[in-house]
Amino acid sequence: MDNKIQALLIDSHGNHKELQFNSQNKIKPSENLLWIDLEYNYELNHKWLQQQSNVDPLVIEALLAEDTRPRYFTHNDGLLLILRAVNLNVGAAPDDMVSLRIWIEEKRIITIWRRKVKAISDLKNDIMNDNGPKTEGEFLAQLTKYISIRMDESINSILNQVEELEDKVFDNRDKPLRTVISELRRQIIKLRRYLSPQLNVISKLQTEGMHFLKKDEIAILRETLDILTRYVEDLDAAKERIAVTQDELDSQISSKMNKTMYLLSIVTVIFLPLSLITGLLGINVDGIPKAHHPLAFLFVCIFLILIAIIEIIFFKKKKWM
Repeated sequence: MDNKIQALLIDSHGNHKELQFNSQNKIKPSENLLWIDLEYNYELNHKWLQQQSNVDPLVIEALLAEDTRPRYFTHNDGLLLILRAVNLNVGAAPDDMVSLRIWIEEKRIITIWRRKVKAISDLKNDIMNDNGPKTEGEFLAQLTKYISIRMDESINSILNQVEELEDKVFDNRDKPLRTVISELRRQIIKLRRYLSPQLNVISKLQTEGMHFLKKDEIAILRETLDILTRYVEDLDAAKERIAVTQDELDSQISSKMNKTMYLLSIVTVIFLPLSLITGLLGINVDGIPKAHHPLAFLFVCIFLILIAIIEIIFFKKKKWM
């Protein structure tokens, strides 16, 4: 038996039965809803799809594609749906979104994933408690809702990081923030890249509908659409806030550099005449007045200090310091 192929049979009352079969078995059509859950990484699952599933080759090719993007299309009264979910596996980055491929036809659903999808586990828990979906429409509505709800923590985490970043920048805390800004931008871009087409997919499902979707299920899809819309709007707002924060950080850095350059310019102006005088006194020629006087060095130092004080007073009156 290939334990990587899991099948659940769900009756109209929500009761379930686990089916045991291997990659050589064909599962006969039933009056009840059949859910076959496959892990992409096992060749036997590919073999079962290609040889025993009775699924159209065009659909199989889409289910087994290496790179996927959220989309859907109908084929022979069936629905192929490819979604993305946040990666909530241990040690993984949430923005490294996982792909979930779904094929829905009358009384049968096939899901396939490369990395574990928590929304699938949520749905299985409902089924194990005999509280799961009883129809294809309920399955689709509940699964998309769980995928969206699972994104909430990751989206809020990004928004909280953006808020903390704003506080640090506007409080003028001297910390290396450019790396933080770059990382947040990267996360937002990756999440936005998949959420936007996924939003379009759910929107089309909700507006165009499918023959197996009932009013209650369309209402759940509409709720899911609202959640996804909020996520996309939050990410767009976060991106704009980061841009403003970046501008403020650049402004602060530029201001600090200008102040530093200004201070150096003042110091240069003060010491320029002093350097000229010491340079003249240091030339190796005869005729320098009082060159051999025992207090000559002291007189020169006092004279230079007086010149520096006069310059500072002049700069302060001009409000240059």
